[in-house]
Amino acid sequence: MSAHTFERYQQRNSVIHHIDPRVKVVAAVLFIIANVLLPDGSWLAFIGGFVIVMALAYLSRLGAWFVIKRSFVALPFALAAISIMFTIPGEALTTFSIGSWTFSITDAGLLRFVSIMIRSWLSVQMAILLTAVTTFPDLMHALRHLKVPQPLITIISFMYRYLFVLADEVMRLLRAREARSASIPGYKSGGSIVWRAKVVGNMAGQLFLRSYERSDRVYKAMLARGYRGHMFTMRPHIMQTHDWLALLIMLFLLFIMQLLAYIGA
Repeated sequence: MSAHTFERYQQRNSVIHHIDPRVKVVAAVLFIIANVLLPDGSWLAFIGGFVIVMALAYLSRLGAWFVIKRSFVALPFALAAISIMFTIPGEALTTFSIGSWTFSITDAGLLRFVSIMIRSWLSVQMAILLTAVTTFPDLMHALRHLKVPQPLITIISFMYRYLFVLADEVMRLLRAREARSASIPGYKSGGSIVWRAKVVGNMAGQLFLRSYERSDRVYKAMLARGYRGHMFTMRPHIMQTHDWLALLIMLFLLFIMQLLAYIGA
């Protein structure tokens, strides 16, 4: 399994791709913070945030559908806030019973839930756009320039770089299990649930040992090649005039988005 399996970067010759990664990281973080701070029911501001994301997707030559279809994967996680509809006091919109339990959906609760869903959706869209227009090494170097703690950057870097190695080990174990699990057509293969749990436990133990041994070999190989705690890059990442201009434009757009929240209130 190659590293390309986990790569989300999309190569394009666009204005957004050529912006300094520090600007893209700061702009994405500020957008998410500004989005989270919007009051409930700020529909004009939500529309403004969506327009910003779609405009960036267009300028990056990725297209609106690229960002939208990938952002839907995060919506089921936002459903964890569904209990808010029943717990926030307000005027009851509807009431239903499940057994001996009675639930009432309030107007304030529904407003809060919908607002959380929209905030989550927009934030995920911006995160998807950030990873699609910025290579992973550039993201790590941007975090380094932004004074993010070096141990945290190192952990993220190793987790990403060797995730495909771990996946490759898993595939090898699965292939070995399939090769040793001959089955007769028409008959159920395998043993009981306890037997299957034992097999899975053995595979997990083997995966841990193999990963530990390989990580030790990889680290020694990196030390032999001059690794001293951080990755080097051929790109100097020098802020240019257009980078500062892009940051100022993003700050202005975020100000407009916050202003729309008060206009629509």
